[in-house]
Amino acid sequence: MLASTGLQPALPKSWISKRFPSFWRSFRLSKRLEYDNIDLFHGLSNEIPFGIHRYHLKTVVTIHDLIFMKYPQWYGKIDRIIYTRKSSYSCRFAHRIIALSEQTRSDIISFFNIDPEKINVVYQGCDPRFYVTASPEKKQEVLARYNLTPGYILYVGTIEKRKNLLNVVKAIHHGKILTPLVVVGRHTPYASIVKKYIHENHLETVTFLENVPNEDLPSLYQMSSLFIYPSTYEGFGIPILEALYSRTPVIATSWGCFPEAGGDYSAYIDPENIEQMTDSIKKILNDEELRKKMINEGYNHALKFNDKDIAENLINIYFELVNS
Repeated sequence: MLASTGLQPALPKSWISKRFPSFWRSFRLSKRLEYDNIDLFHGLSNEIPFGIHRYHLKTVVTIHDLIFMKYPQWYGKIDRIIYTRKSSYSCRFAHRIIALSEQTRSDIISFFNIDPEKINVVYQGCDPRFYVTASPEKKQEVLARYNLTPGYILYVGTIEKRKNLLNVVKAIHHGKILTPLVVVGRHTPYASIVKKYIHENHLETVTFLENVPNEDLPSLYQMSSLFIYPSTYEGFGIPILEALYSRTPVIATSWGCFPEAGGDYSAYIDPENIEQMTDSIKKILNDEELRKKMINEGYNHALKFNDKDIAENLINIYFELVNS
């Protein structure tokens, strides 16, 4: 589109803008958009440039989540101030807000007192590579690379406190579940707490995988017995969709956006309730008919989150704005 309109990509040019691109994006981009006679600007990640409301163009902002306001104890003071200021300005002055879930929409209304009519929920999809069943050769290659046996319990996500991996490990330990747990994700200091518990309780069935390339993830999902995602809060929960598309049963948190992502045939638990988590894991591992139903119905639910519908929803919002 840039070539057809004769426009060049808008990039920072001055020394200070190149040195601090986030400053340029937040405070200098508005003037460039007006100069290029842009009709509509879509801020894709919780912000539009400050001052853009003074220019003659329509604006859309996508709000992924407001976790820094709902759980401020998980963020440093400076980060909270910056994120809150950007999101508050964007929600106040954007002509339309896109929330990634009904949960996020509710949070926007609650925290910023925004008119609900200004907010559209447009769900995310996941990477198309999860739509395809991996070949037997690829699966064997992945198993060999990570020294795994099919049928493990899978966790995918940053290893941080709000995602509750420690409680998953506790559930496996207290329930004497022998099925291995494979953990895929970036480590934070919280990971050392999880590993300490594993070491103290002599759990030898937990495998940690870091820096897994994206092309290996579909195979890891598809060879697992179930996927567990007991996060306290997310804006949406794309790994749930990745699991459902991979025809893997899902256990997730019973509140927030998770039932939206997981549908009616995923299992839901209180992530702080170890006994409930243990029971849910055992039930899915031991009941083949339940597993089949969760797999089939979960996959059908995932098909609703497709790129075509998402693109049509966005285009409709764009046209409505530019023609208003």
